[in-house]
Amino acid sequence: MSKILIIDDEKAIRNTLRDILQYEKIEVDEAADGTEGLKKAESGNYDLVLCDIKMPKMDGIEVLAKLQELNPDLPVVMISGHGTIETAVDAIKKGAYDYISKPPDLNRLLVTIRNAMDRSSLISETKTLKRKVFKTREMIGKSGAIDQIRSMIDRVAPTEARVLITGGNGTGKELVARWIHEKSQRNSGPLVEVNCAAIPSELIESELFGHEKGAFTSAIKQRIGKFEQANGGTLFLDEIGDMSLSAQAKVLRALQENKITRVGGEKEIQVSPRVLAATNKDLKAEIEKGNFREDLYHRLSVIVIHVPALNERKEDIPVLAEHFVKEICEDYGMPLKSFSSDAFSALQAKSWTGNIRELRNVVERLVILSDKKITEKEVKSFA
Repeated sequence: MSKILIIDDEKAIRNTLRDILQYEKIEVDEAADGTEGLKKAESGNYDLVLCDIKMPKMDGIEVLAKLQELNPDLPVVMISGHGTIETAVDAIKKGAYDYISKPPDLNRLLVTIRNAMDRSSLISETKTLKRKVFKTREMIGKSGAIDQIRSMIDRVAPTEARVLITGGNGTGKELVARWIHEKSQRNSGPLVEVNCAAIPSELIESELFGHEKGAFTSAIKQRIGKFEQANGGTLFLDEIGDMSLSAQAKVLRALQENKITRVGGEKEIQVSPRVLAATNKDLKAEIEKGNFREDLYHRLSVIVIHVPALNERKEDIPVLAEHFVKEICEDYGMPLKSFSSDAFSALQAKSWTGNIRELRNVVERLVILSDKKITEKEVKSFA
């Protein structure tokens, strides 16, 4: 059911609007002045606000500005019995969806409300779709560690330097790689990702360098490898610490000579991707064990960016949790939920072995299972 807030100092007008809207199966809240209206807007989830212009304490234009600060996507329809064309134009310029004179024409009022709420729904759907299509998410956090990573990305991205990104599972290494690509000179080219841990060792060379038809039993046609696909763009080798030594040798050659040879082929092919790599392993320890080539490590680690565990930056948990709540509620088409301060404390007290990925899963669970306000008790029950 849609929910509308009416802000008007005239009780008769509020009653009239309430009767009209409730007849249309719309839930209604009322406020007698701008101050009360803003308090309700902060705590409630409304689909639209009807706001009078001439009111005591705070006029409607001031209320409009405050509402836009709270939620820029919330449609606000201004109503006034003392309006002029100039007043209407001024309200629209300052962000109102529309302007209606008192006494309101019933048909025009209902059409305006439906159109405004349809537009609001489209904006929400568009944001959700954009987030699904464009995978590069915002880098959330206010800690010194995150500020340092942002600064490093800004310095490194415009160069052609190879970057090794280290950190535990779920810390956001892929996000760092995506932002390096987005801010690089190659952002108009492809970002090609390879999860080295997910590909069997006998297939990794074919995946990276491609193969010719008949190179092996299942090679029924020629295949272009990831190095070629990433030409002019960025190749992201995720979990490179899990790559076999034979594949490491070929990757090293490709980096040294900017040439590759497809499996089963003889022709050398020129390639020029920028290579970013990531790992959750200590590659220096892997070198000592003989599991990783030292010369490849030095080729990959011109710049090293370490992404800290969530337990090392717990001050970022409240802002991350709020971001995930907003994102998840939008995806599910649910009213926005919020955390109590003791809920944030409970989240910060928890040990996050799964890092950001685990936190997002917990927040999603809390959004589904909790009421409008997520409390400490619910965090302790469901986290």
